[in-house]
Amino acid sequence: MRRVVLVSVLVLAGIIALLTVASAVWTDVLWYRQVGFLSVLTKQWVLGGGMALAGFLALAAPVWASLWFAFRSRPTYVRVNATLDQYQQALEPLRGGITGGLPVLFGVFGAVVSASHWSDAALWANGESTGTTDPQFGIDLSFYLFQLPFYRKVVSYLLFVAVLCAILTIVVSYLYGSIRFEQRRLRIAKSTRIQLGVVVAVYVALQAASLWLQRYETLTDSSGLYTGGTYTGVNAVIPGRAILAAVAVLVAIGFVVAAATGRWRVPLVGAAVLMVASIVVGVVVPWGMQTFVVQPSERELEGEYLQRNIDATRTAYGVDDVDVEQYDAVTDAQAGALRSDVETTASIRLLDPDLVSDTFRQLQQYKQYYQFGSQLDVDRYEIDGETTDTVLAVRELSQQQNDSWYNNAIVYTHGYGVVAAYGNRTTSDGKPVFYESGIPTSGDLGDFEPRIYFGEKSPRYSIVGGGDDRELDYPSGATSTESGGDQSDSDQEQTYTTFQGDGGPRLGDGLTRLLYALKFGSIEILTSNAVSDESQILYERDPVERVKKVAPYLTLDQDVYPAIVDGRVKWIVDGYTTSDQYPYSQQQSYRQAINDGGSSTTGTPATDTINYMRNSVKATVDAYDGSVTLYAWDTDDPVLSAWQRVFPNTVQPISEMSAQLLSHVRYPTDLFKAQRNVLGTYHVTDAGSFYSKQDAWQVPADPQASTDTSAKQPPYYLSMRLPGQDETAFTLYSTFIPIQQSSGGSRNVLRGYLAADGDAGSTTGEVSDDYGRLTLLRLPSETNVPGPGQVQNMFDSDNTVSTQLNLLRQGQTTVTSGNLLTLPVGGGLLYVQPVYVRSTGETSYPLLRKILVAFGDKVAFEDTLDQALDDIFGGDSGAAIDQSGGTTSASSGGTGGQTDQSGAQGGASSDGAAANPTVAQALQDAKAALDEREKARVSGDWAAYGTADQKLQDALQRAINAEG
Repeated sequence: MRRVVLVSVLVLAGIIALLTVASAVWTDVLWYRQVGFLSVLTKQWVLGGGMALAGFLALAAPVWASLWFAFRSRPTYVRVNATLDQYQQALEPLRGGITGGLPVLFGVFGAVVSASHWSDAALWANGESTGTTDPQFGIDLSFYLFQLPFYRKVVSYLLFVAVLCAILTIVVSYLYGSIRFEQRRLRIAKSTRIQLGVVVAVYVALQAASLWLQRYETLTDSSGLYTGGTYTGVNAVIPGRAILAAVAVLVAIGFVVAAATGRWRVPLVGAAVLMVASIVVGVVVPWGMQTFVVQPSERELEGEYLQRNIDATRTAYGVDDVDVEQYDAVTDAQAGALRSDVETTASIRLLDPDLVSDTFRQLQQYKQYYQFGSQLDVDRYEIDGETTDTVLAVRELSQQQNDSWYNNAIVYTHGYGVVAAYGNRTTSDGKPVFYESGIPTSGDLGDFEPRIYFGEKSPRYSIVGGGDDRELDYPSGATSTESGGDQSDSDQEQTYTTFQGDGGPRLGDGLTRLLYALKFGSIEILTSNAVSDESQILYERDPVERVKKVAPYLTLDQDVYPAIVDGRVKWIVDGYTTSDQYPYSQQQSYRQAINDGGSSTTGTPATDTINYMRNSVKATVDAYDGSVTLYAWDTDDPVLSAWQRVFPNTVQPISEMSAQLLSHVRYPTDLFKAQRNVLGTYHVTDAGSFYSKQDAWQVPADPQASTDTSAKQPPYYLSMRLPGQDETAFTLYSTFIPIQQSSGGSRNVLRGYLAADGDAGSTTGEVSDDYGRLTLLRLPSETNVPGPGQVQNMFDSDNTVSTQLNLLRQGQTTVTSGNLLTLPVGGGLLYVQPVYVRSTGETSYPLLRKILVAFGDKVAFEDTLDQALDDIFGGDSGAAIDQSGGTTSASSGGTGGQTDQSGAQGGASSDGAAANPTVAQALQDAKAALDEREKARVSGDWAAYGTADQKLQDALQRAINAEG
């Protein structure tokens, strides 16, 4: 009975294990097949399986041969000592199992290790010539990018195999007496001598191959002054390794001869010579050359090789054709100075996408089961014939963790709609001006599919479709909620729908449901009546994860953003190919390069070190059905070309990109960060000047990152026209200050301004020639234009600004400074920073109340940008700015007409005032209080200013209450 129970338990455990493995494997097949990239999965299996088989055989076969020969050549009648005799007696019954089992065990280990390197094998087999050679050996770069990494791993693996075989041979031979000590002399049987001689010869030969490959690795060595072959590396290390490789080959031949003749003196002497030569040639000579030859004349001797590093680095990071312009920035603000920069100043973005998420949530969330991301996205749309910088948010689903499985899996399945606000406008009370809002979605973006089944906040899985309208679509009365707060379900009729697309595998049979029940640990998938043969299960819904699964060779940008494209909401994902094997290109940490005040490390590459980077792929993920499309963006990238041969027919050409999609393509942030990190020093192209580091720059610290002083200021998207250019472009920019010296802090004055043109055009299948153009404005060293940190300090220390900020902080409010924008206008550098105020209540949200502006050493702090610019530029800046957005309820998406820009929190429509005498009286009181406050501000009577401001708030609140 006990045996039956044991057998039953083992059978049951086996079935469960088999089903668990099947659920992982088969659900992957179903997912890849549904999304249209099954070939990616099967190709990975084939490549991984091939590498696993090769790794298994490369380890198991030599181990088996070593054990077989060692056992076969053991002496029959030799008795060593009693202890070893006992080991022999214990080992003898297991000899067959050891000979067959141990190689399999090691082989499985080798298979697992080898399978993980399938990508190296894929690139080795599919990489083709780049047409460019390295400056030292004259070898095509494809050797370094595709072949050398694979050869290095193969040699390292075989060295491990040789060492393992030698150890096993010695152990078995010693246990059986083939190797023994007699009268203080080492005795080795002839067969064992031959076996060990061959194994050692193979090991030394592999060391020779490793030394030969290390010659090429010198070109990516980062241990010296720079990445690449230095003077010492080229003149001592490379020749030295060639000599050592030749000596190692001779020693390996000597061991083969010794194995046959039994004369070990020559190879042992050769091995000793090799060890001594390794120290002398590999360590002493390079050290001596570096210390006594290079260091006294380092600048002159390293010049040629440092120039190689400069040229290779600029090419590898795509900054070799940056346009460098001298910008003689002024610091004196003259009246009318902005008249020639009207388009740029009119597009200055006042909404900080990192701060207004709570505002969007309060005004546009409507129900607790919706949410917005903590950081919103910046894009541009054509509204009324004009391109408008936009802050955009997707209203995604927010499930309640304590809700039932039925609600979370069947009812609450998707978000609904997008919310878009003008980046450069606010209402009179500091709210965003929405031109696309509400539920159902309405506004200026036209008709599009508003349902968000796939997004950054989507639940782990949902079961959709099936024909019955079980999925909550949206609350029908949402648009009537002015404040964006929740209405009870009893006050609103819920609208339901069912998914009509093809977004996930179908749960058409019991076995499939069982496998998914195991995968997600939910028995309800198998038992619920809501799951039918037509139901689909949606999972892996994050855009980054979907792209990563279908293109595992890509490093993905952390800033994924949505766009309305051809009637759909699509997530746009930038994909990179990276390498750390580009000869002479400077290596850097990818994580450190992209780390700034607004970054994460999502999608970082397998290796943190890179010295080559290309934005090779633009990918889209449909927010409704999750369909993934990859577009080959950089057709000149050899790494992408190799991967396209590995995974054919998975990447579409640019000609397939629609006009609308191209109009929403941006210059990617992470590539820009890596490039600006390089250009901080590699804007200098002369080796002598580079060596002196007299003009080295760094990215300034983020003035808003008060808790992390090491965080760099993030780059910002703005529509602007750079000095000397004819057209306004959607631009990503960053600034530079002098690099921090070891003796102290850096001077926070501007030295450079880097901008990337992000407009790809709006013609189907054609990318604008200007897209990706990098422009570097060099500021004169004799002009001290304040940097972001210095400007922030000017804002914080200005008496007028601090006094008014203290007034704003009175009561239950907090004040937060937004992103500090820098614009090259008016012949100099203009800084603009929005100031947000929020109450400390539970439903509070930030409102734009003030604008800080700086130019040179002048600072202005006003209610509107237009007023601040006029204050800076002698009463008339020359700019034409319409910051107004009307007083229409923010939740309705209206923009209204011209309104008072006092910055008051509140507002009431004229229609409401006419219909309600209480509202009219409250507005009259508000106007009187506003006049009092303005007089107090002009006279500098801040106590009276605070009193009048409180009267204004009270009057506006009475008006709001009277309107209901």
